[in-house]
Amino acid sequence: MTSRDSDVLKTGISSQNFIIPAIKSPVYYQTSLRFTSHNEGNIETLRKILKRLAGMDLPGKDHVEGYLRHLTRRNRRPRTLYSRCDAIVLFLGMIRDSGKTRLEGITRRDVEAFIEHEQDRGNKITTIRTKLVSVQAFLRYLVEEEIVSPDIFSRRIRLQLPERLPRAMDPGDLRKLLSVIEGTRDRAMIMVLLRTGMRIGELLNTRVADIHIKERRIEIYEGEKNRLGRVVYLSDDAVIALRKWLKERDTWEEYLIYSRGRADTMSYSTARIILHRYIVKAGLAHKGYSLHTLRHTFATELLNAGMRLECLQVLLGHRSIEETRRYARLTDKTREEEYFRAMSRIERRDRNGNDRRDHELEAVFETEKLFAQYREELSEHH
Repeated sequence: MTSRDSDVLKTGISSQNFIIPAIKSPVYYQTSLRFTSHNEGNIETLRKILKRLAGMDLPGKDHVEGYLRHLTRRNRRPRTLYSRCDAIVLFLGMIRDSGKTRLEGITRRDVEAFIEHEQDRGNKITTIRTKLVSVQAFLRYLVEEEIVSPDIFSRRIRLQLPERLPRAMDPGDLRKLLSVIEGTRDRAMIMVLLRTGMRIGELLNTRVADIHIKERRIEIYEGEKNRLGRVVYLSDDAVIALRKWLKERDTWEEYLIYSRGRADTMSYSTARIILHRYIVKAGLAHKGYSLHTLRHTFATELLNAGMRLECLQVLLGHRSIEETRRYARLTDKTREEEYFRAMSRIERRDRNGNDRRDHELEAVFETEKLFAQYREELSEHH
């Protein structure tokens, strides 16, 4: 690192001070080195974003820069900085095109117009919601800075999202997949994903030092999506697969899973291609299975085996139990049993009770018909 780069790290990109607050990592996880490296990546990302932002014609660019610096000081991921900036640029571009030159003039109607604008562009509702979250976070920052009126949040804007069920792998399909896996690395990768519920990004960032075979656990220092660290555990078959791979892998490689002939970790696209190749080989290409399906399968199988929802929440690294509760809809055996028990009673009643009642009703109707004829005959004689 040059002396100039060192100065940048200490003082920021421009004249504004940009001092990284000291964060004491827990002794148990010993993450200080990783934090430093990660934070340097954030600063480099910020530098690139601000350079791109400088060439844009947008209202309130200085406030955007202030907000991005604010996010960087909070140690947000580089991809978060990029996604937030992209959404803000879209929003402010629309504000500019509407004739407004100052952020102070932004109203709730502008936010609603942004949603309509993105709908007109044909974006999916999930994509629009992601952008809306970024825009609203920026606007909250502006409210705190007393640039925008708090009235913009007088009523919450909600987008109705489709609530999809997680997609778990059918047990028969899973057996087919496991039967065609070749190579100790690929088997170790797939078995660990399947038995721990780790996200693929978490596994690809796992170092050999994070694995404790004797204790049968892996320490995840930072969750892929929510930065929530946790410990996951290894089943017998996952331990067997890992032991074989650890004996065969190159001892100088830092990461557990890596691509042959490369000095760093495996990419997500490579991992996806590997799994897809085995899915095709197992004759399951039409099922739509993906790497994330292994995580869904892990959760579904544990709930079916009787694990409590609160325990599964921790293993999956969910901040909210509502995220975990989606899996309960796939595995609610009580509801399933109640349905089939009730339906059995209905079908049994239809087969037995209803047939008998139909015969009884027919007999009553026949008797009524005879009585009616008899009454007519009596009236004729009188």
